[in-house]
Amino acid sequence: MRPTGKLHLGHYTGALENWVALQNEQTLPGNFVYQNYHLIADYHALTTNLETGELYQNSIDTVLDWLAAGIDPERSPMFRQSQVKAHAELFLIFSMLITTARLERNPGVKDQVRDLDIESVHYGHLGYPVLQAADILLYKGELVPIGEDQLPHVEITREITRKFNLHFSGANNTRIFPEPEPKLTKFARLTGLDGKAKMSKSLGNSILLSDAPDAVMTKMRTAVTDPAKVRRNDPGNPDICTVYHYHTKFSTAEMTMEVEAGCRSGALGCVDCKKMCAGSVSTFLTPMLERREQFAAKPELVKEILTDSEAKANKVAAATMQEVHEAMRFG
Repeated sequence: MRPTGKLHLGHYTGALENWVALQNEQTLPGNFVYQNYHLIADYHALTTNLETGELYQNSIDTVLDWLAAGIDPERSPMFRQSQVKAHAELFLIFSMLITTARLERNPGVKDQVRDLDIESVHYGHLGYPVLQAADILLYKGELVPIGEDQLPHVEITREITRKFNLHFSGANNTRIFPEPEPKLTKFARLTGLDGKAKMSKSLGNSILLSDAPDAVMTKMRTAVTDPAKVRRNDPGNPDICTVYHYHTKFSTAEMTMEVEAGCRSGALGCVDCKKMCAGSVSTFLTPMLERREQFAAKPELVKEILTDSEAKANKVAAATMQEVHEAMRFG
């Protein structure tokens, strides 16, 4: 994730929830299926914002939210991209394996340029899927947990993998890099409170993972509902209601059924529906809030977690780059 500050519910449903599930998946007790690496993409943050004054604190906030959500640094290192210099070197090498025309066809860049109203795309922004390829392959990534919008980027990584392996091979003609597969998140992207776009702090339509119940309630009051349901007794359509979409994720199955029936019949007003939803969201967030506060009270521990994770990441990255150098006959 790019370190843009505290994370919101969209980050959780779109990625973080899946990360925690993968980390904890076991075939037998103590026999974990996956080895996860979690990257704070501070180089990537520069693609849309050159102001670096808050980059460190934003990175700390990202770590706090990851820890609060259940990422275990003992099994799943979490580290800053800028502190593992091999990311930049492998990015440079991979840049020789792809054309600008291919990158200009990437729909992810086009969407970001449109959403952020960027007048001209600089080189680093155009090439960020190549840096993502380095981020993945530096750790021999075989599986990439993503949302559907990131599929084109994984495909670019797969293309770069094939091209590198075609030109360069390791000892006994072995492949250096595996060809990674995407693993889509189970829950659809969470719509923002305004009902018009994905949840985003810059758009002011998000609920943070660190929001207390009163903040959740205040924000939920602004959520867009069925525009045809003007008065309490008017029947509504929950299928087009942002608040009902949140209910399906954060409320119990019984409450969700009650909300759907009450909305369609007109028995449930939007104000009461939002109160119920805010309560469900706050109940869901409470354990995370408690864990976040515990770690926030120990800043030295958080720094130690980062330092230890970055040492682990550098060790793996150095071994990969040694293979790359040998395959390319460098040194």
